[in-house]
Amino acid sequence: MKLNQQRLNRFMTACVLTASTLGLTGIGMTAAQADETCQSPYMAKITGQEDMVYVWTLGMPGVGDEQDKMVTVDVNPKSPTYGKVIHSVSVGGRNEAHHADFTDDRRYLWAGGLDTNKIFVFDVHSNPAKPKLVKTITDFVAKSGGVVGPHSTYALPGRMMITGLSNNKDHGGRTALVEYTNEGDYVATHWMPTDSNLQGAVKTGKYADGYNYDVRVLPRRNLMLTSSFTGWSNYMMDFGKMLGDKEAMKRFGNTMVQWDLHARKPKKVFDVPGAPLEIRCAWEPSHNYCFSTTALTSKIWLIHEDKAGEWQAKAVADIGDPSKVPLPVDISISSDDKRLWVNTFMDGKTRLFDISDPFKPKQVYEKKIGAQVNMVSSSWDGKRLYYTSSLLANWDKKGADNEQFFKAYHWDGKQLKEQFAIDFIKEKLGRAHQMKFGAYSLYKNASSK
Repeated sequence: MKLNQQRLNRFMTACVLTASTLGLTGIGMTAAQADETCQSPYMAKITGQEDMVYVWTLGMPGVGDEQDKMVTVDVNPKSPTYGKVIHSVSVGGRNEAHHADFTDDRRYLWAGGLDTNKIFVFDVHSNPAKPKLVKTITDFVAKSGGVVGPHSTYALPGRMMITGLSNNKDHGGRTALVEYTNEGDYVATHWMPTDSNLQGAVKTGKYADGYNYDVRVLPRRNLMLTSSFTGWSNYMMDFGKMLGDKEAMKRFGNTMVQWDLHARKPKKVFDVPGAPLEIRCAWEPSHNYCFSTTALTSKIWLIHEDKAGEWQAKAVADIGDPSKVPLPVDISISSDDKRLWVNTFMDGKTRLFDISDPFKPKQVYEKKIGAQVNMVSSSWDGKRLYYTSSLLANWDKKGADNEQFFKAYHWDGKQLKEQFAIDFIKEKLGRAHQMKFGAYSLYKNASSK
């Protein structure tokens, strides 16, 4: 997005208004999720070479069949089709394809549409190279009691926990977690705590706004964490129009919530001003902490358990120069808990932070991936990283800067080296968004054809 001076001034004015509303300075803005190291701990991991990457892709008017689709890219260097699209399956129409995740047995991949509220379930175990659409859930809003915008789909034992971004009453940010069985049957709706209904939770600061975005768990600590973002009226609005709307810029979440994982009850509401997005939790058994980043304030936040066994939230680092509007989006933690990759949409960069000391992250590397970049996905061994470009259909950049790609890199410990890139517009696929990894070795008797 090439910002002319008038638009840049409007952007900064809107951001300043938001900062003033939140009592903050230094801001940016966004939405974002995906990789092997961010999968549910209940799920088997691909610790060796992944064979394919599934890319949940938004349809674009005038591009191919214009439909959302699940695209399979061959990423095994030993394969004759390495670096090529080997399959795609369209789901019908444009649904604002956004996030996807596997069931705990990794046999099915659930993918949501933020606008139509449909959830598409793909069989990925019968033939991993060619996912097959086997179920479409169309009554998410009715079953959940008014939740809109299925976002994160996260595996629990025999369950899929789905974060909603909005509601069907005012299309704002107040919303809930929605729980399903692996078979696609509705189980329960868990509404986020608000000032008027804390549901037994303790509010630690100013806010209990009821917003939701991402969800992650640390089973050994009986911890479930949720973050917050914004509602349907904002994420389906044109980016430039939203930036110029003072009221819209006030409608962003400022909280994260600690839940009792087993009871599904909120326990504590943290002030995390500036729209916290993805949550990535540490893997080492003695590391009781998770990270998130804030869109509006360009900060890394640490949610950690203190010596007394209480969970706390603390801002621990800036991401780039917030005054230059970097727009942090997706993040990826390494499996050894020593590195955190952070993407920034506006400048198209990926940044690497040393998080050996989680209270003092230090940037040690950065690289420009494209005119815009959203998702980053890391292999379990940390040697391969993949990037995609699309944020939201109405928020992606315009004109020549609207690059839509899937890119693969090798990390040698010092720098990223591009292995291949696929132009999703040239290939008539659309806007490349979230990524999930696949491997034939996960399934017995799976077809490799």
